[in-house]
Amino acid sequence: MTSSQADVESVLRALASDRRLLILEWLKRPKAHFRPQVDGDLVKDGVCGVLIAEKLGVSQPTVSEHLKILTQAGLVSTKRVKQWTFYKRDEAQIGRMKTAIIEKI
Repeated sequence: MTSSQADVESVLRALASDRRLLILEWLKRPKAHFRPQVDGDLVKDGVCGVLIAEKLGVSQPTVSEHLKILTQAGLVSTKRVKQWTFYKRDEAQIGRMKTAIIEKI
């Protein structure tokens, strides 16, 4: 299996969850979906995992697992600010994966 195939498969597995799809949708327009944060800018820095868990209505460990899968697939990037981890979409990688998926099918 080539690296590109593994990447596509990782992305498809990550997208196979309604909750992860919701997270990606919300991160597309964070100001429309999340309340302001004390630390970090919603757009520039990303959204704190605590706010994502709150909006999704799940525990911190549950959202952490979803965010880990999205991060490993390259669909979101992380940034540490103080003790918090912020998440935002990696638009360049999402674009590359869209192209790779279209080429496969």
